[in-house]
Amino acid sequence: MKLLCKTTDLQQALHLVSRAISNQQALPILGNILLQAEGKRCIASATDLELSIITNFPAEIENEGSITIPAKAFLNFAQYNTDSEVLLETSEGTQLKCTSKKAKTLISGEAASEYPTITPIEKETTFPITTKPLLEALHTVTFAAASTTLRPVLSGVHVRSDKGKLIFVATDSYRLSEYTIAAGKAGDISCIIPKKVFDELQSVLGSYKDGKDGEVEKDSEKKKKTDATVDVTLSSQQIELQVGATQLLSRLIDGKFPDYQQIIPKSPKTTVKITVKELLPAIRRMHYFAKEINNNLTFHIGKSDMRIVTPSTQAGRDEAVLPITMTGTENKIALSSSYLLDFLSRIPGEEVEIEVTDSQHPALFRVVGMDALLHLIMPLRLQEE
Repeated sequence: MKLLCKTTDLQQALHLVSRAISNQQALPILGNILLQAEGKRCIASATDLELSIITNFPAEIENEGSITIPAKAFLNFAQYNTDSEVLLETSEGTQLKCTSKKAKTLISGEAASEYPTITPIEKETTFPITTKPLLEALHTVTFAAASTTLRPVLSGVHVRSDKGKLIFVATDSYRLSEYTIAAGKAGDISCIIPKKVFDELQSVLGSYKDGKDGEVEKDSEKKKKTDATVDVTLSSQQIELQVGATQLLSRLIDGKFPDYQQIIPKSPKTTVKITVKELLPAIRRMHYFAKEINNNLTFHIGKSDMRIVTPSTQAGRDEAVLPITMTGTENKIALSSSYLLDFLSRIPGEEVEIEVTDSQHPALFRVVGMDALLHLIMPLRLQEE
């Protein structure tokens, strides 16, 4: 294998695919990146056997071939090589010579035949999703998924189609986020996609949005990328997401997602409207004391204001009285300051609506003027003040 490429193209490709490499590798070779020179392009790929990322970039190829190289060593070379072009050439079968104007690096690798095969997906359903609403959905939903795999179905995002819409839902059983976007040509869909896949998709989309070389983009280029699409391909067990020259492939999570509709309050007794600029700083301030006792904050909802208090701790206590618009009856509920911060710091709107039934039922959050988003937080036990 022998090829000449731009250093910036190599850097971007290696940074993208290396995100599929897990810190806990079942096999040592999974810490490597597979490099393949074919035609007029160089293909880079990596996998942890659950998630695979594949991308390609233009290159002047003198000899086709392939090799697998330790990701850390390869990234180190690409990141700190200041020359504009680099010559990559295999030596003695399992070594890669990286040569540029001011650098001459030799990296020991392994034969490409030793690398696990990344199996192409069996296409059953294919459809595009516009990038902007997809990013909005992922930003406001994925954080609510469980961070552990004790219950695998909760560690992913449930995606389903309904009446021309695509609905994204995630929950860890203590909170839940739902976001709805136009489905386009999605067809009939219901699957659970690992959270990591969507986390990496956001990173891939970010790298394309920022531009390869960090240059300032023209307005027309920004609009084109905002209107760009992610091509989704689904089979019964796998998903493939295509963004430009980059592919993400992953297994789907097997199982049945909880029927969460039954826990969404249908007849709240109290509805509160409050500005984010009033609520968010107060929660941030009070979280210092609330985190001492299970992040507990008690909300006393009155006719014209809402009093929020923390339990008394060894560190002290805190209280805030905020102006609100309220309809319904006065009410009281305890909620997690940590979960509130996660939600409030991610929403784009200026005002939120909080629906409360009582201290035993979850609180429902909506962003005023943004019907696509729904967020739910389960109540905590009320603390004595």
